[in-house]
Amino acid sequence: MKRSLLLLLPLPFFLLLLAACDGDDYVYPSVKLEFLTAATDSQGDLETVTTDEGLVYSVLTDGSGLSITADSTARIVAYYEELTDGSGELEGVKLYSATKAIAPNPKTADEYDDGIVTKPAAIRSIWLGYNYLNIVLTAKQQGTHTIGFVEQSVTTEGSGKSIDILLYHDTDSDVEDYTKTAYLSIPLLPYLTDDIDVLHIDFSLYIDEDELKTYSFSYSAQ
Repeated sequence: MKRSLLLLLPLPFFLLLLAACDGDDYVYPSVKLEFLTAATDSQGDLETVTTDEGLVYSVLTDGSGLSITADSTARIVAYYEELTDGSGELEGVKLYSATKAIAPNPKTADEYDDGIVTKPAAIRSIWLGYNYLNIVLTAKQQGTHTIGFVEQSVTTEGSGKSIDILLYHDTDSDVEDYTKTAYLSIPLLPYLTDDIDVLHIDFSLYIDEDELKTYSFSYSAQ
């Protein structure tokens, strides 16, 4: 069966434990939680991360333990700190914790051999990132969840392209449990050819069995 087999799992809260210290002069690190695009070197070590503002940072310290194929890129969600030198110039970042985001390229409906499944889910937040549409998704069903993106249509008019994407969501249990959170990123680069200036995106999902909700965005090519 051809589908994006990816798990919907709760992302553990990152807890940075700080040792007690004398006095009040301890400076707490400014840690951010963001979607990033990570790139590895020939040894498989994280070499750079690109933010959703398009800024590329060198990875100076990697405490994430994340495993990514050598000489490749991956979409991640990470807690990180920007590191500066003695003069305040930015040198790179320190990664504290990271997990891979669910970020497969959308597939056409005929690539889902067993049909399209659209079990309900909810969106906590959704916004445009750097060459991605970011989504924080929640669901309450127990068991293993399977998530993918269904490319329903692609149309081009002049220098604009419109895409219609549907959330594929299946689970092996209908029993509701505590809320689980998944971090999704829809890759936009496959649609951003040289002759396209603006990408119009409609992303839809079922929020209950009979109710479809659609979010619309326009993305200017970088």
